[in-house]
Amino acid sequence: MYELTVHAEFCAAHAITIAGTLEPTHGHNWRVTLTLWGTTLDADGLLCDFHAVEAALAAVTAPFQNADLNTTPPFDRVNPTAEHVARHIAEATQRALANVLPAGTRVASCRVTEAPGCAATYFSPPPPTL
Repeated sequence: MYELTVHAEFCAAHAITIAGTLEPTHGHNWRVTLTLWGTTLDADGLLCDFHAVEAALAAVTAPFQNADLNTTPPFDRVNPTAEHVARHIAEATQRALANVLPAGTRVASCRVTEAPGCAATYFSPPPPTL
């Protein structure tokens, strides 16, 4: 098994609803750690080119840069918790890399840190077994 990790950052504000109450809007310097797993390397000995993963992650997070997540899709419809942000980034990056990743390689997890010591991690479900 091989693992590849890429980091990114963006600044964004949000206000989440907790127990029916909307908290005040506030900002974070969000730090993203995206991890891919795979069982095989390509002909060049790569799980995936770092630059391809960085570009896909940058494209996924670009709409959030200096934005209010509560007004930015999909968080204009989904409570913009760190957990939801992590899942969205993982799933959107997986879709963005669909034509780039070798067979057997997938986004395994996405960790989003809102503030020092405060992080949420989404783990992609394992692929179905045949």
